[in-house]
Amino acid sequence: MFETICDLIPRDSDYSPRTRALDILKRILDGTLYDVLPYQFHEERGAGGEYVPLRRRRPSVRYALCRVVVEDSVSLLFSEGHFPTIDCADQVTRGALADIVREARLNQVMTDAAIRGSVGSVALLMRVLRGRIFVSVLDTTYLTPSWHPDQPDTLASVTERYKVSGDVLVASGYEDIADRSVDYWFTRTWNAKSETWFIPVPVGEPRDPVVDNARSVEHKLGFVPIVWIRNLPGPSSSGSADDGACTFRAAIETQIEIDYQLSQAGRGLKYSSDPTLLIREPATSDTEIVKGAGNALVVSEKGDAKLLEIGGTASAAVIEYVRTLREFALESVHGNRSNADRLSAAQSGRALELLNQGLIWLADNLRISYGECALLELARMILDASAVYPLVVMGRPAPVLQRDERLTLKWPRWYPPSADDRQKDAQTLSTLAQSGQISRETAVKSIADTYDIADVPAEIARIDSEMNHSGGQ
Repeated sequence: MFETICDLIPRDSDYSPRTRALDILKRILDGTLYDVLPYQFHEERGAGGEYVPLRRRRPSVRYALCRVVVEDSVSLLFSEGHFPTIDCADQVTRGALADIVREARLNQVMTDAAIRGSVGSVALLMRVLRGRIFVSVLDTTYLTPSWHPDQPDTLASVTERYKVSGDVLVASGYEDIADRSVDYWFTRTWNAKSETWFIPVPVGEPRDPVVDNARSVEHKLGFVPIVWIRNLPGPSSSGSADDGACTFRAAIETQIEIDYQLSQAGRGLKYSSDPTLLIREPATSDTEIVKGAGNALVVSEKGDAKLLEIGGTASAAVIEYVRTLREFALESVHGNRSNADRLSAAQSGRALELLNQGLIWLADNLRISYGECALLELARMILDASAVYPLVVMGRPAPVLQRDERLTLKWPRWYPPSADDRQKDAQTLSTLAQSGQISRETAVKSIADTYDIADVPAEIARIDSEMNHSGGQ
């Protein structure tokens, strides 16, 4: 069924197969895959009276299973209680990075990136405007990266190219568009020196684009200010090495099957509330037949009338079938298969981890792509940009930031610890610190996320001050 729907999506020979593959996956994530089907689910006959097969109808019930899996995994990755902190040896740099994370709203940006990048890849664009850091998310459907041949993990340039109508260009400020009724190629390129815009060219005209000097900017950073993120390790769903594996690819066919099965079940329930009336012989009266409890049908002596009703066992079987499909689909993509109704009491954090082991496995892999690779690379870009432009953080000039290749991320626990978990942690850390097996700083660091301690050295200084004050009294 999935391939049947894909065949109805128009093919544009001007775009690569990678662009088409990513576009289809985006339709599934956004819930617009069925928009190409010409009929609603209740339309059984076409305009000429011909029967409309199910494969050409849009399902009336839609269960966004793929979207649910993506959002569940991202909630364990970058939600308010799961966002990591950037750690480094220099205390001033660590504090400045923490302020930039809050001011640039990287929590929201990375959440958006992880959701949109679930199709295979996504890009982060960093800009420095009036000393402030801004980070935005770019879809990679129409982006083409170019990598340094001697540094295959470093971008040499990124080109964005897609079609746009003349009316949209005029609304965007291109007043010199000659023909608004045709489509144009919009093109811009990022490299280590500049962000270059080109004057839109009508589709089909064999001419090279001309640089738009009014919109082009020289950033002079010395590197391409884009972080290219491959979603997951494994075979790319687009067939390109520039993309990672799609988070939900294994569940697409099952989601479509669930949508159509639930739509058919809903259709059966609607029929049960108004079944078809069968009359063996015509009624003795020529009046119009009106079904209802208050209207009697009069038939001949040998006639008969009955309602063509259906049993409820079919609907129950469909629901059970859908439950089984859902279990299989979630297992194939490592989604959350736990049922809240089965939890009889509050569970510890470790128990919840074991219960949702598949989802944690997925989120753990996403931590590598979006955290260890993307977020740390973005932090290094910010440190490099501070050497070119004086930064302003929280309304004040930022101090001199030290370039540190050994940046690390401190991830919080998957699930918040219970009171019993916290008590056991306190006892364990106290014993280890008193026996000299770990330092006080390490002990405080291990519980910093649980108790919302942003600055560990400052917290230790306050502890010492309070202890000295109480000891002096």
